[in-house]
Amino acid sequence: MTERTLIKNLAASSDGPISVSGWVDTVRDQKKVQFVVLRDESGAVQLVHPRAFAEDGTAEPDALADVISGLAQGTFLTATGELKHDERVKLGGVEIKLDEIVVAAAANPETPIADDTGVDKRMDWRFLDLRQPKNNLIFRVQTTLEHAWRTYWVEHDFIEIHTPKLMASASESKAELFEVEYFEGKAYLAQSPQFFKQMAQPAGFGKVFEIAPAFRADPSFTSRHATEFTSVDSEISWIDSHEDVMRLHEELIVAGFTAVKEKHGEEILAAFGVEVTVPTTPFPRIPLAEAKRIVAERGYTVPRNDDDMDPEGERQIAAYVKETYGHEFVFLTDYASSIRPFYHMRHADDPGLTNSYDLVFNGVEISTGAQREHRVDVLVEQAKDKGLEPEELEFYLDFFRYGAPPHGGFGMGLSRVLMLMLHLPNLRETTYLFRGPTRLTP
Repeated sequence: MTERTLIKNLAASSDGPISVSGWVDTVRDQKKVQFVVLRDESGAVQLVHPRAFAEDGTAEPDALADVISGLAQGTFLTATGELKHDERVKLGGVEIKLDEIVVAAAANPETPIADDTGVDKRMDWRFLDLRQPKNNLIFRVQTTLEHAWRTYWVEHDFIEIHTPKLMASASESKAELFEVEYFEGKAYLAQSPQFFKQMAQPAGFGKVFEIAPAFRADPSFTSRHATEFTSVDSEISWIDSHEDVMRLHEELIVAGFTAVKEKHGEEILAAFGVEVTVPTTPFPRIPLAEAKRIVAERGYTVPRNDDDMDPEGERQIAAYVKETYGHEFVFLTDYASSIRPFYHMRHADDPGLTNSYDLVFNGVEISTGAQREHRVDVLVEQAKDKGLEPEELEFYLDFFRYGAPPHGGFGMGLSRVLMLMLHLPNLRETTYLFRGPTRLTP
């Protein structure tokens, strides 16, 4: 039996017997010759079968031709034949002259989606949608990006942790919790690993990271929200301020983008028309109050009753940074304590501000980071200021009653980073299986 060869390796293979497996992309069933474009997870190749004719020009019985004529798009099969290098073949400069086709699973002839089908219908048939080369590339880029981040962390002596996704109480906001039955009681799906990655600091781990699911019961239908998403988290000990966290964050971004550009830059340019730019460091840093002034000077007033920025404000400040610094990233820093969680450390000279930031990439917020408050007495008072009952936070406050180092970290949305890197309109495109307020399948 001839071993299966990945299509991407055919160009480097010698002419001769070869076997490939994949699914039918297109069939051209011509009078004298048949062509099949076969795809696998690595690429596409042209299969060719000249029809058999008698001396008088009549077609001879040809079982292989009959099989090819009956192939539907999406049929999975194994093809064996003779590999031939030919520069005239546009698809990779190689083709396979068929000897045999073995159908593993035939496809229905009518497919439910097409190239112009809307995103919601494509999500209904995601396994078909993911066959598209562009979508395959998205998740190869994701793999490279995550591997580069893990490599950075491991090479810098971080410890990988796996925090529980079932919790007894809220990690951040009770308003965005999914409640689930848990034996005789109730549990909640974790909104983030916040409390548990902080727990690693008094445990003496020093530097930790996690890439894992998180859940938000947020009934939003925007292009950048999901009810289940992959959160990229890191936390480090012995920091002086949120500046140390931002430095880690930008170094991690640079490591990931460098790897993606080196491995997939040309493919991304061909598929999406986007040139991946590795950002320079340091990233621009703008205090939020100053950012709001800049946005107002550009003719936009943030219409919020609180002290936060809104999506249009993020787009406006990103445009300013692009024009002024030629940069796709900007840290908005020093958020008001009124809109930050109780565990964010406040400025020593201005308790109305926090040692925190949002990272904005191409006009969209992808991450929040901060220095955490590690002094238990201060934590208790800040929780009270937020209207929280310290008694309900006892398990969390216990982390700090036996000593804790100054620490901080961030959480970042993986699908948002990919969406903005590839200039796609919706994170549904960069999520393997999207979950939103009205979607629980497939």
